[in-house]
Amino acid sequence: MKNTFLILLGLSLMLTSCAQKNSSLKTISKPITMNTDNNDSTKVEKTEEEWKQFLTPEQYHIMREKGTEAPFAGKLLQNKETGIYTCAACGNELFTSDMKFDSHCGWPSFDREIAGGKIKTHIDTSHGMVRTEIMCAKCGGHLGHIFDDGPTQTGVRYCVNSVSIGFKKQ
Repeated sequence: MKNTFLILLGLSLMLTSCAQKNSSLKTISKPITMNTDNNDSTKVEKTEEEWKQFLTPEQYHIMREKGTEAPFAGKLLQNKETGIYTCAACGNELFTSDMKFDSHCGWPSFDREIAGGKIKTHIDTSHGMVRTEIMCAKCGGHLGHIFDDGPTQTGVRYCVNSVSIGFKKQ
């Protein structure tokens, strides 16, 4: 019994050590909390059936069922035009093009959101990880996650599914 405990303890320590050395296994030890006050009082509320009719099947899966699009496949990943990124479900303005940067992670990345509580957060413990989910504060649509590994002055990276956002060129 004592040997089994020691073996399990050793394996646990080894796995913890490996996970700390492998950046691809990195999770946020302390979830990020952002301003979740939304000054826009015009919330968008629809039934799931209405969302299914309004969104494409891929958008519905990602935005309502909290799915993820394949990396490096999104239509806005390489977008370099000047404009505003909006929620694909309700048009809420979320990010500007000067907030976008290339994180080489496979999804559009932003270092901050437009002020005013456009995005709300939720602790996501799915898939054996602890992450901070980001959602549109106006309609509740799943956008992606925010991480504390951003290379800019903010130190954060909003990792967003392309299918969850639209783009208004300026």
